[in-house]
Amino acid sequence: MARRKKHGEHVNHERWLVSYADFITLLFAFFVVMFAASNSDERKVGQIAQAVQVAFKDLGMFTPAGKVVPLHDDGGLANAPARVFGSTKSPFSQTTQLNDIDRNLTAVKTQLEAMLHNEVRKRTIQIRQDSRGVVVSLAEAGFFDPGIAVVNAAGLTVLERIAEKLHDIPQDLRIEGHTDNTPIHTAQFPSNWELSTARATYVLGYLIMKAGIPPERLSAVGYGEYRPAASNQTTEGRAANRRVDVVILSSLAEKLEPEKQDTPTR
Repeated sequence: MARRKKHGEHVNHERWLVSYADFITLLFAFFVVMFAASNSDERKVGQIAQAVQVAFKDLGMFTPAGKVVPLHDDGGLANAPARVFGSTKSPFSQTTQLNDIDRNLTAVKTQLEAMLHNEVRKRTIQIRQDSRGVVVSLAEAGFFDPGIAVVNAAGLTVLERIAEKLHDIPQDLRIEGHTDNTPIHTAQFPSNWELSTARATYVLGYLIMKAGIPPERLSAVGYGEYRPAASNQTTEGRAANRRVDVVILSSLAEKLEPEKQDTPTR
């Protein structure tokens, strides 16, 4: 009796479909995350990233030794608090854009423009509004003598009117000193840093002492020549850069400020 001939074991040529299916799944997940990120919605990105991570882990597609993508940004600094995607505490979320500026700031800007009409026409004051709030720029030509940090007599008259208006509004104020890029080196001011800071703090002190504005509403900073409003290549540009900006902070800008210290009760 003849032996039955054994047939060789059938080779499965379609095993590549398993790897291919895994690859397609990963590719699909990647594009879903990228699409969500393109919509700039951090909350949805966080939810999708977490769901994908948990699903892949449960399906065993990530080995125990594999890396798990963290759902927070370390920021590269030791001991820095991690920021979780989707956190509503981020000051740069969609809800804190330009339209978050307090509505009454526009009214304040209009009132200041009407009150300071002559100074605006003479270009000793400029008033504008941006994401930081309403900015009242006091030009050196109308308020300071060259190389001097004290407001002159004519400028004090105008500053007094501005201070009365600032006293009646609830927003915090930041006083910013600026100069042009012309070097200065005197016994009082070794550089433009000192001059810009001294002018800002003088205006701040005036608002506290003369206008009675609470100190906790105020801050001062000197930028020297490094935040120009115009080009330093022309005489007009340098004149525009020698200024003190009084910034009436918007709610967005106030959120980015350090927290205030509680005022002790007496």
